Amino acid sequence: MPQKSPYAGPLVSVLVPARNEALNIERCVRSLLQQDYGVFEIIVLDDGSTDKTPELLDGLMKESAGRLQILRGEALPDGWHGKTWACFQLSRMAKGELLLFTDADTMHKSDALRRSVGSLMDSGSDMLSIMPHQELGSFWEKLLVPLIHVILLCYLPIRLVRTSPNPAFSFANGQFILFRRDFYERIDGHAAVRNAIVEDVWLCRAVKKAGGRVAAYNGSDIVSCRMYRNFKEIWEGFSKNLFAAIGYSTPGLFMLVTVIAALYVAPYLFIASSVLMGDFSVSMFWLPFFQITVAIICRLAIARVFHQSLILSLLHVISQSVLIAIAINSFMMIKYGKGAYWKGRNYNFS
Repeated sequence: MPQKSPYAGPLVSVLVPARNEALNIERCVRSLLQQDYGVFEIIVLDDGSTDKTPELLDGLMKESAGRLQILRGEALPDGWHGKTWACFQLSRMAKGELLLFTDADTMHKSDALRRSVGSLMDSGSDMLSIMPHQELGSFWEKLLVPLIHVILLCYLPIRLVRTSPNPAFSFANGQFILFRRDFYERIDGHAAVRNAIVEDVWLCRAVKKAGGRVAAYNGSDIVSCRMYRNFKEIWEGFSKNLFAAIGYSTPGLFMLVTVIAALYVAPYLFIASSVLMGDFSVSMFWLPFFQITVAIICRLAIARVFHQSLILSLLHVISQSVLIAIAINSFMMIKYGKGAYWKGRNYNFS
């Protein structure tokens, strides 16, 4: 993100959907209340939480000096995904010329809003999204969550998200999406992606299809997020999103699995076979060795940029093997199971 912005800017509505976020909601809201931007409002929607989220929100509202509003979410209609319905309700209550949708598990530095609004204005974009710093606690978080960055930087030409009008080059991160309100309403907002599990990417595509401009930046210096806290949450979260992210395409999923296996897993099998047979030919040993080296260098470079574990980057083959298992699980549970499961709800819109 650019370091400075001359914009005081228009009214921004900061919109936070929250469902069972007792572990995160206080630090998120407090960080938003400390923004140094000129004029903004914060609206949090409690989406039927069954933990202490409602009580925590009530306490935060009392100490917010009137800047925080709390909504109680309406029942989820048929055909909607929980987050899209929550965001849609929030947008109806917002007064701002700009709309910032941000997740309840994020934390924002005091200049995050000012700098993101400035970047939106400077770029002339209708929608801006950033990749926050991913907070990683457990071993499995450190090993698997960085795959988000690997997929983004190794498979998507990210520059084309900003420069190409082609919807095929779309990226957005639902942890932080800033909209010009007029364009958000032009695409029918979250109603346009009401049944999308990965609503962020589909919002980006909707903006491009409507002739809008999109900006995407590395925002790890202004926003952080703790997505998951253990292997179970990672497994469920990635399984929910992966098959949906490729448009529920069966050929697309199996092509992805094949590519991952060929690029990141098979070379280790060739090396093992080469050592066992004593065959150190170019095809059996040196080409696979070169492929492994390139993959690890890429993973190390990404880890350095995003402040991730360099040591665990060396276990890239394990993370990719788990990703294959998650991809198969995502396919099986959506195609032949009860659908994706997240925060007490099942979704099956394939």
